[in-house]
Amino acid sequence: MQFIITAYDGENMLDKRLAVRGRHLENLSRVNGKVVCAGGLLDGDGRMKGSVLIMDFESRAGLDKYLDSEPYILEHVWDKVDVEAMNVVIVNGEKIEK
Repeated sequence: MQFIITAYDGENMLDKRLAVRGRHLENLSRVNGKVVCAGGLLDGDGRMKGSVLIMDFESRAGLDKYLDSEPYILEHVWDKVDVEAMNVVIVNGEKIEK
């Protein structure tokens, strides 16, 4: 099951985000094969203000276990996190079986 995670940084978190970013990326690498795509949300000036991740887990419980280890959550970079189930059908322009 795929999930789209939309996470918004708290006020004035850019410096902290950048300081924690290495740990965030390392944590994502630990769930190899679970990340469909991921990237930073940008404000009007091109600065990161949050994140969007599309991840594939067996269940919401698996995603929640990952989120429990997410450095941007543990370090309070993300102020608001929305999670919705998603049905991914195209990746990199290619239709995937569903």
